[in-house]
Amino acid sequence: MQSVQAGRTGGKFLGFPLEGFGLFTSLLLSLATGFFTFFASTFVAIFALLAWNGLGGHAVSYVDTYRYVGFPAGLAALVIALFVFGALWIRAKLMS
Repeated sequence: MQSVQAGRTGGKFLGFPLEGFGLFTSLLLSLATGFFTFFASTFVAIFALLAWNGLGGHAVSYVDTYRYVGFPAGLAALVIALFVFGALWIRAKLMS
């Protein structure tokens, strides 16, 4: 079976094309990255704190997982994603 490749020049990351995003798509992908990072890092932190509290006999509040792990990780991922997807959007605008 033969397939015809379109004249795509942009790169890919994990099969995900890194070109052709509009402003709204770039913002949406950035927000999705921040939300996913927040929830994933909070999930891991909650289970780590569960083990810490259970095995060590400690009484650390689970609010700390949101405050000191989830929020900073989500915010950092959001800022980085805004920069990356914003740069891709600006580069696409300058090339067209």
